[in-house]
Formats: sequence, structure tokens, C-alpha cells
Amino acid sequence: MYASSVAYLYSLQKHGIKLGLERMTALVSRLGMPQTRYHTLHIAGTNGKGSTAAMTAAILQAAGYRVGLYTSPHLVEFRERIRVNGEMITESDVARLTEQMKGLCDLNLAPTFFECTTAMALQYFADSRVDVAVLEVGLGGRFDATNIVTPLACAITTIELDHQEYLGTTLASIAFEKAGIIKPTVPVVVGRVPEEAWQTIDRVASDRDAPLGRLGRNFEAIGTTGTTQECFSYSSSNLRYENLHCALQGVHQLDNAACAVALLEAAGSGGIVLTEQAVREGLDRVRWEGRIEVVDRQPMTILDGAHNPAAARVLAQYLRKFRSFHPGRRIILVLGMMRDKDHRRFVEPLTDLVDEVVLTEVDLPRSATIQELQAAIGNRWPRVYMKGELSDALRQARQLAGADDLICVTGSLMLIGDVKGLSRGCELSPLRG
Repeated sequence: MYASSVAYLYSLQKHGIKLGLERMTALVSRLGMPQTRYHTLHIAGTNGKGSTAAMTAAILQAAGYRVGLYTSPHLVEFRERIRVNGEMITESDVARLTEQMKGLCDLNLAPTFFECTTAMALQYFADSRVDVAVLEVGLGGRFDATNIVTPLACAITTIELDHQEYLGTTLASIAFEKAGIIKPTVPVVVGRVPEEAWQTIDRVASDRDAPLGRLGRNFEAIGTTGTTQECFSYSSSNLRYENLHCALQGVHQLDNAACAVALLEAAGSGGIVLTEQAVREGLDRVRWEGRIEVVDRQPMTILDGAHNPAAARVLAQYLRKFRSFHPGRRIILVLGMMRDKDHRRFVEPLTDLVDEVVLTEVDLPRSATIQELQAAIGNRWPRVYMKGELSDALRQARQLAGADDLICVTGSLMLIGDVKGLSRGCELSPLRG
């Protein structure tokens, strides 16, 4: 029953991506408006929104709340998208809710895959009697299926050029789409964004009388993250926490942690109680797969779902730090990307950090071929290995790496899902976007 339900959901891919809230509004109306039965927090952004959502949910759970978390895409299994207190939705609940969705759809209402799964998540959270649901935007914000909620507070983590075919070709136009999640009088916190994007968000927030906080101006996190020896501080006009630790790797997680805590601060006006102990426990325990995730030690192997130039720059920061602490150790890159991404600009920040490169392909029709990747990266590295099969690419990387070297697998969350699927012996999903 579960397999057939997931197959049905994947079949909705035929409807493609349809931005707009009409179908979603009709669908939740037929469900009885489940999203009104609990509090919500809403998070958009080009990069970092998933990590911020995971941190927010972890802090809330540490505070004793029953928490729903809705994210996308999944890495290996569909059920990863919908969680309550960290536990994935059960197979039987996926089957039950899929049948419920089928019963609500007719010739006049043909939801997309993302609309249907979003409605399922909202209903599941109501059925599970969550206190608060943390919702990650799928694409953009203004016309995203998640944007039918009125949250206690919302966050916009970053603004970069991505998905330009849907969101526009300038930072201002992309910022306008993401600022579409801002509701009248609902507080919004904003992460590290370019000035052009900030001006757009500021204008939208002002028009909607929404209180606005900005990273570096109204709140900040200073320090380092990633090991038990490293710590950072969080400060705002009302709070200061010292010696915090975040379980997620990478200095960029400081910004995400700051946005998560500021978001919960902003939600205080709606009744969310934030305690220092919950912040400490939540950040210390948070888990978020596929984002500078260490999966092996000899050789050290990390998986990172970076797929655009901004995320590549963040990854480069991590690799540069590795090099500074471990001079002489080599870095082997395993790279696979989607065809519609900016391959050339993605590899630019990594060029001087990587010693060997293995190109591979993701098991999806959208994947760039190894020949396309080779053409895009040109002569950046003297020797590039081309392995169309991921298992062959990983084997090649291990042959190249010494026990003290680092293997970095990156370029796509779908690639990371493939790696995890191989390690678990799982059959990969045909749709992971």
C-alpha cells in the first residue's frame, strides 16, 4: 500500500511546477484548514533554510513542544519530508493521507506533487496534534504551496541567484519572491543578504507593517562551530547566550543558528517560550543530513548538497579551514550536478583547494552528463577522472585518497541521496526534487 501510494504521488510530477496558491487554497479548504489548528513558523531562502528549519525544530523540541517539520527535497526516502519530534511519518500514514488526497481531487483540482505533499504534511501535523510546525519553503515564497499559512514569525535566510527561470534574473526580483512569505504585522528575521535584496525585503516588510530584524544589525552569532571544543555566542537587543555549540559543521551554520534563535525570539509575541537551556540542547543535538556531513574518517569523507555558487563558496570555506589545520593532506572532489545549474561558477571557489576530481552522474534524467561537466569546468584541474556510475566514482576517489586525505562529494542534494542510498542498500526514489 505504501509503495503504491508513493508511486501515485510521484505520478503527479506530470503536472510539473505550477506557481500559484489557488489549487493549494482549495485543497486545504477541502481538508478543513488543518494549518489553523497549530502554530507555524515559515522559513525561506536560497541557501540555509533547511538547516535553519532543523535547528528551529530541535530547539522547540528541547523546550518541550510537540513539533512538526516539513522540508524538501528528501535524500533517500519520501518519508524524510514530514516529521514529528524528529520521527518520520509512518508508511501507513502516508498511505492513509494519499487516499484522502485522492478523494479530494477531481477534474477541477489537479494538484502538483509538491502541493499534494504539502497538504499531506499540514494534515498530518493536525492529526498528530503538534503544538507548532516548522515549514521550509519549497521554491521562492510568494507562490509556494507552503505560503497558505499565517505564521507566528518567518525567516529569510539568504538571497542568491538561483532558479532564475521561476524567480527572476536579479537579486531584487528573487528577494521580492521570497519576501512574499511576509504577512501583515508578522515579525520577520533576515540573514546575510546583499544590499539590493535587503532593500526589497525592507520595503515589503514596511508595506505590511511587519517588524523586521537583520543579521548583523539586530542579532548575530560570533565564534566557530563544528566540534565540541568550538563555541560561539548569540546576542540580540534582548538576549545574550555564551558558549553555545552547534552540532552542524561549517562556519556558515553560525548564520543559520542566529536566524533560528532570532526566529524563535520573534515568535515570543505569539506565545513561544524560549529558554537558554532549550537553545543549548537543541543546537547541540540537531541533525541535518547531507550538509557538510562527515560519514567516514579514514579517509575523512564528507557529503555536502551544495548546488549553486553561493553554497560552493561556503563549502570552500570549510575546505580551506581543513587545509589550514591539516597542511599536506589532499582533497579529492566527487562532483555530480543537475543540468540546469551553473557548473562553471560552482567550481570556481573550489579550484585552488582540490587536488583530484572525479566527475559522475546522478540517477535522474535532469542530471548533467560527465561530458557536459567536463566541458564546463575546462582545464581547471590537470587531471579529471570520469565515472558515469556513482559506485565507480566513489571507488575511484577511495583509490586516490590516502588514509589522512579528504573526499568531498558535492554538487547536488540528489547526488548525496544517491550516495546514502548506496550505503543503505536502498532503492532510489525516481523523484527527489
